[in-house]
Amino acid sequence: MKKLNESVTIITGASSGIGAATALKLAKAGTSIVLVSRADDKIEKVKQQIKDEGGKAEIFIADVTDIDQMNAMVAFTIEKFGRVDNLINNAGLMLFSQWKDIAIDEWNAMIDINIKGYLNAIAAVLPKLLEQKSGHILNMGSVAGINIGASAGIYHGTKFFVRAITESLRKEVSVHKGIKISLISPGVINTGWADKVTNKEGAEIAAELNKQAIEPYDIANAVLFAFEQPDNVNVNDIVISPTLQDW
Repeated sequence: MKKLNESVTIITGASSGIGAATALKLAKAGTSIVLVSRADDKIEKVKQQIKDEGGKAEIFIADVTDIDQMNAMVAFTIEKFGRVDNLINNAGLMLFSQWKDIAIDEWNAMIDINIKGYLNAIAAVLPKLLEQKSGHILNMGSVAGINIGASAGIYHGTKFFVRAITESLRKEVSVHKGIKISLISPGVINTGWADKVTNKEGAEIAAELNKQAIEPYDIANAVLFAFEQPDNVNVNDIVISPTLQDW
């Protein structure tokens, strides 16, 4: 298996859930971590836990929807650690509503974070990886990018988008440029997402769906698996879902 020692990994949405669990898991494996999140007290706790366990981590407060902030994130990473090797595009937002609700503000919020946020982070990191002819971009997708359920049409659309751009990236920069491109598609994960749904009917669906959720560390294990593969092996796609999930 590939050793992660001396590599540097940027993780967006790193203050909690999958991002925090993945940061802890990868730091134990030896990679230095740049924890990226909007202002959030929880991210300090993640950094401290990594350091308490002997790892290396720095915090960069940023909004993934702002390309200038994403470019500054890469500059910060290089300033602190001298290089950047890996990007985990993880910051995301899942909100439930029905089409009849015309929840335009929620639609736009998901488009901004789940689509534009991923593109901004890729745009900031990819030139450096192409220059050094190595690296790994891992996009956090979802089973919602494979199957369609009720009351989440826009979220499904954003995750189908993530699946499409990941495969396009793989064909262009993995096959021809030697940069690894991976997609992990989790099912329902216990990250507190259901509590953020404000639409009444959507909240009821989310709460019911969340009863079968699995834990963030299950996804972190899959990320580590993808990152530890030898240089000649690219993990294209891993789908992870609860045993009882049917979408």
